[in-house]
Amino acid sequence: MLTAVADLFRIATFVSSGEARVDGTHNRARMNPPPSLPLLGVDFTSRPTPRKPITIARGERLGAVVRLQRVDTCPSFDSFASALAAPGPWLGVFDLPFGLPRELVQALGWPLDWPALMAQYAALSREQIRVAFAAFCDARPAGGKFAHRACDLPAGSSPSMKWVNPPVAYMMHAGVPLLIAAGVHLPGLHAGDAQRVALEGYPGLLARELIGRRSYKSDSKAQQNGERLIARKDLLHALEQGRSARLGLRLKLTPAQHDALVGDASGDRLDATLCLMQAAWASGRPGHGLPAAVDPIEGWIVSA
Repeated sequence: MLTAVADLFRIATFVSSGEARVDGTHNRARMNPPPSLPLLGVDFTSRPTPRKPITIARGERLGAVVRLQRVDTCPSFDSFASALAAPGPWLGVFDLPFGLPRELVQALGWPLDWPALMAQYAALSREQIRVAFAAFCDARPAGGKFAHRACDLPAGSSPSMKWVNPPVAYMMHAGVPLLIAAGVHLPGLHAGDAQRVALEGYPGLLARELIGRRSYKSDSKAQQNGERLIARKDLLHALEQGRSARLGLRLKLTPAQHDALVGDASGDRLDATLCLMQAAWASGRPGHGLPAAVDPIEGWIVSA
């Protein structure tokens, strides 16, 4: 009798622990949880070199925690194209504009279909882009030279037609054709491989929420000073503490990763990590967190 009771107790304990199902087999889903979606945050440059590469932060989201796994660099467009061709599933947020202001496109008489528009845009030289955009600006009154997308104001981003300080128009000119050629999916703009999703991001949106308008990076050695170092430390501390009300996520780093992000005075690694955080937010939102109606010419900045 005592043996039978003991056997029943062992069975009940085994079942309540979640290690067995009613049919007596192991609960494999509990023992081997499905892998989380690989996430990418990409800090893009329109002229990658070994000294100034395209930077990719890779990680995963575990509940409200985002774990940085590693940071890769792509010193050329070919190496970046290889990264984009990696099989899915993955979701990436890219720091470059995906669309142009509708007002600008209409004024120039360019195609109002995004694939056709991007094909025409990619066929232009940088000088042709500068001349066309400068002529548009010259014809407009002071204080309203540039056309803006609907997402620019809520994101606090530069207009995507800007060709200097920063030259985001050239970033789009270089980057979007690579995304199209890789066959990735750009929600709201261009159908592609749904297992490889690319979203437009803007690290400044998250940085300003956490440390205001303090500068935390510079490509100029002369401007890589102590104030910017402290700003990077403060920004990273805020990310690790999960202080972003916008995202509601906390970054998890190793001590070595923390030192590498703080030590990169250019801010490229930190910007890629900010995009990684935005990717993690998008991965947990219906429709990647994009508005229900996104202008199919302009696109949208995730989490704006």
